[in-house]
Amino acid sequence: MNRNLINKDHFHLIGIGGIGMSAIALALIKKGYSVSGSDLVTNKETQKLKELGAIIFDSQIRKNIDFVISQFRKQKINFVISSAIKNENEELCYCKEKNFFITHRSEILAMIMKSYISLSVAGSHGKTSTSTFLSTLLELCTHNSSSITGGIIPIYKSNAHIENTKFLVTEVDESDGTINNYISNIGIINNIDFDHCDHFSSINELLSSFKEFASNSKQLLINYDCEILRKNFTSKNQWSNKEIKNISYSIIPNIINKNSTIGKYYENGNFIDTINIPVPGIHNLSNVTAAIAASRMIGVSFNEIKKYIKFLKLPKKRFEFRGELHQRTIYDDYAHHPNEIKATIDLARLFIKDQNYNKMNQRGRLIVIFQPHRFTRVRKFINEFVKELSKADVIYLTNIFGAGEQKINNINSKLITDLIYKNNKNVKYFKNNYEIKDKFFELTQKNDLIINMGAGDCHNLWAILNNKNNLDE
Repeated sequence: MNRNLINKDHFHLIGIGGIGMSAIALALIKKGYSVSGSDLVTNKETQKLKELGAIIFDSQIRKNIDFVISQFRKQKINFVISSAIKNENEELCYCKEKNFFITHRSEILAMIMKSYISLSVAGSHGKTSTSTFLSTLLELCTHNSSSITGGIIPIYKSNAHIENTKFLVTEVDESDGTINNYISNIGIINNIDFDHCDHFSSINELLSSFKEFASNSKQLLINYDCEILRKNFTSKNQWSNKEIKNISYSIIPNIINKNSTIGKYYENGNFIDTINIPVPGIHNLSNVTAAIAASRMIGVSFNEIKKYIKFLKLPKKRFEFRGELHQRTIYDDYAHHPNEIKATIDLARLFIKDQNYNKMNQRGRLIVIFQPHRFTRVRKFINEFVKELSKADVIYLTNIFGAGEQKINNINSKLITDLIYKNNKNVKYFKNNYEIKDKFFELTQKNDLIINMGAGDCHNLWAILNNKNNLDE
C-alpha cells in the first residue's frame, strides 16, 4: 500500500471478527474512518464494533460488497483481508472480479504505526503476553501509550486501545510472512522456533522473515536466552534470565511459585534492585523482562516500573482461571505448539504443588484437554506433541481444529492418542467438548486441575459445562 490514508477512506474488513482484524477495525474507527466488515460468527468484538458505528454483516456474500459501495460512493473504499481469508471467499472473489482495491491487514497496521513511536513485539511464543505486559507498563507509567494486540489486554478490556498518544505497542505476526511490512522504532523478538509449516518450508525461511523485521527496526531488542536468536542476530539490546555479564537487562529469579516470581534486576551487569513480578512461570518471567527492557529503552524510570509492576496481568486465554466446578479447577490456555505445551504444563505443576490441591490427603491431578491446531503442525511435530502431552497425569484429546486447512490422510487426534498411550495409559479421545461434558464427572475427580488447551474453538468448554451462552467464551 504505497500511499497514506486519507480522511475520506472507508474500510471494509472481510473477517472482521478475528482477534487481529477486530483490533485493526477498532483502531480505524478511533482514527475517524468509517468501517464495515463481515464475519460468519458473532462475538464480543463484532458487537463492540457495531456499538461504535461499524456496519457488520453476518454473511460473506456479494451483495454485502454492493451495499457498501452504494453507501460510500463518495469515498475511497479499501477492502481488507487477513491471511485467514481463503481465495474462494465469495466477497473476496467478487472484489477481485471487479478489480477493487484489496489490501492486507498488516499493511493497514503498518500505516497506523507511522503516527507513533512504535514498539513491535514479535517471536514464535509469548507475543501476546509480552505486548500485554508492555502495554500495561506504558499505560501506567507514561499515560501516553496506545496498543493493538492479538489478545484482550486486562487494563483496557480490549485488544486495541487507540488514542492520540506518543507510543504504540503492536503485536506483529510472522505466521504468513507479512512481518516484513512493519517498520518499528523498537523491534522486540521474544524467541524463534520453527512453526507455521503451512507457510514456511524450513527454519531458514522463517529466520529470513525475522531478519527482515530486524533490519526494518530502528532499534532491536532480543532474548539472549534463545539460542537461535543468540546465534543469528546481533544487537546491543538484549535481555536474559540466566546471564548478567554483557547483558543490557537481566532478571535472575530466586523464588518462583504459583503466585509470583521474585528476582534480582540488573542493567549492564549492575545490580539495581530486587523485583516482585505478580505473574507466575519462567516463560512469563522472560516476557516481563522484555517489557521492562523495552520500557527502559524509551526512558521510563525503573522506579516507575517497580511502582506499577504489581498491576501486571496475563491476557485472556493465557493460563486464564475460568472457575471451579464441584472442587475441580478449570483454566484456559492458548498453547498449541509443543514448546508452549511444555511451558504451560510446567506452570501447572507449580499450582499442583500448592497445598490447596492436596485437601483431605487427596492429591490433585493435572488433566489436559487438548484440541490440536492445524493438520500441518500436527504432522510436523507429532512426536513432540506426544512427548509433552504425556507429562500430564491425564490427557483428553479432541478433533484437530483445521483453521481452514484441508485434512491430511492419517493425521488425526486418534493417532496422537494411540502414541501417547504407549507412554501414558491415562489418555482418551473425544470428538469435541460436548462429548467431554456428558462424561465430565466420570473423567475428573475432586481437586483436579484441568487445563483446556488449544488455539481453536475449544475455549467454549466452561460455557458448555455451565450451560451458558457460548458467545466468545
